[in-house]
Amino acid sequence: MRIKVFKSLGLAAFLVVGLLFQGCANMSDKDRRIGTGAGIGAVTGALISGGRPGATAAGAVIGAGAGYVYDREKKKRYYRGRYYRY
Repeated sequence: MRIKVFKSLGLAAFLVVGLLFQGCANMSDKDRRIGTGAGIGAVTGALISGGRPGATAAGAVIGAGAGYVYDREKKKRYYRGRYYRY
């Protein structure tokens, strides 16, 4: 029984990882950063709250906002260093 469970969990994990990598292949940097922030925020919200849906959604929203801010700062530093002389 245990081996069957481990095999199905391994197959499910393999499929999830494959879909994640395939899904992010055509995303822009901005989309990828916002999505990563939302995912990390959702997991963090779920861990902190014990799995309550409201806190998980709030964590996802906060994480997406943090990903957006990170993307803006990353682009700002890139263009500032490229086009401006200090």
